[in-house]
Amino acid sequence: MIRLWITLGILLLIFAGCSHLDATRPPRPDQLQFPPLEFTFPEVIKQQLGNGMRLYLKEDHELPLVEMTLQIGGGTIDELPGKTGLTQLFAATLETGGAGDLKPAEFEAELEALAIDLSVASSTYGFVVDLSLQRQDLERGLELLTALLRRPGFDAERMELARKNLLESIRRKNDDPETIAARILATTIYQDHPFGRYPKIDEVNGFTRSDLLQLHQRYFRPDNIWLAVSGAVDQNEMVRLLEKNFGDWTVEPTPQQQLPSLPKPPPGQILVVDKDIPQSNIMMGHPGISKDNPDQFALRVANFILGGGGFNSRMMREVRSNRGLAYSVYSYFQIGRQLPELFIAGSETKTASTVEVVTLMRQLIQQMIDEPVTVAELELAKQSLINSFVFAFNDTHSVVTRKVRLDFFHYPENYLEDYQKKIAAVSIDDVQRVARQYLHPDRLQIVLVGDSKVFLETLGQLDLPVKMVDPNNGEQTAVTGD
Repeated sequence: MIRLWITLGILLLIFAGCSHLDATRPPRPDQLQFPPLEFTFPEVIKQQLGNGMRLYLKEDHELPLVEMTLQIGGGTIDELPGKTGLTQLFAATLETGGAGDLKPAEFEAELEALAIDLSVASSTYGFVVDLSLQRQDLERGLELLTALLRRPGFDAERMELARKNLLESIRRKNDDPETIAARILATTIYQDHPFGRYPKIDEVNGFTRSDLLQLHQRYFRPDNIWLAVSGAVDQNEMVRLLEKNFGDWTVEPTPQQQLPSLPKPPPGQILVVDKDIPQSNIMMGHPGISKDNPDQFALRVANFILGGGGFNSRMMREVRSNRGLAYSVYSYFQIGRQLPELFIAGSETKTASTVEVVTLMRQLIQQMIDEPVTVAELELAKQSLINSFVFAFNDTHSVVTRKVRLDFFHYPENYLEDYQKKIAAVSIDDVQRVARQYLHPDRLQIVLVGDSKVFLETLGQLDLPVKMVDPNNGEQTAVTGD
């Protein structure tokens, strides 16, 4: 009897302890509640020098470092026929070809001695120069940067090395199937527009040092430079150093950039590049929009649901998760900063599944047009886009460079401040409206890179003209259709 009472007492203590644990146990993750994320764009100091150079600055004294990014107008959009690739050669030779009185090896040795990181790159609408250095070397670093910008060496041997590297990239242009698909898609839609041109060996061999000097003279002007600076430096000191190095740099204003008009895209078709590989690369696209289109926010939401949301997108769920036909499948809008760019969707799949995956992707695009999205899909897309927005500003320098790009590309005032509000305002009707207006499955240029003998005969199921494309010269030969 005593033993029974002892046992009952122990059980009561255990139950009491469990009850206490239940009361103090933290809630499950799906029960947690958080206040909405709020983001205020950090303040960036802006000042324009007398010669037109624009300074964007944000102090950050956490580390004794200074970072600079220069955005300089120009870029591949201005390349003339026969000069495609010149800006790429220019950027490589500018970075490595010496500066001022310093030969290339001397210039590089001083950068290395001061642990200065320097890089130069070309882009669609300009050139980007990045410089990172220790605070104690700021004055000398700016002197080296000044020499690079105002008196570049363009050393002949370094230019030839840059040319060889560019030629090698051209020779290897057909190594990667995704690169082939992207090139064929661009050249087909954009034709002879700069967006659709790629460097050719004979053109690159014809570039001269005089071409580089002319390009430098045209674009490297103080009123064409946007300078982003972050780190352990204040406004007064930075302005003083800039005036010291660039204050006497005055030239005629930079010529107004003339953007070439886009060609009319061809009707929908299938473009096949035969390549002996174990799986097919699929890439499809048609013209999209630019940043000036107010529907971009609804399109961002629509695309997240379609194929931009990873495992939360319809394409990934249907093509990969439900049917196991591909490891990756995606879609996105290249929202052009000046001119409209492309809507693109793509995937890789085993060769035998090529037509099935293309069919599914087109059906899912059509579904966005025909059927409203669900409330759950809409809310997940909006919350994901809103909450991920803050990660674009994960360090001080990204804040400053983003502000520079917004002004450089003439984004609307308060674009960042209004971004989350405009995403939040998107409705189900908005998503279906923009899907109907901007998605055109019948106009897609569908590029297939793979072992064509496996799927060529079944492409008739897609009810589109089929052409074979030579990846070496881009020549197209009709197989079916017009």
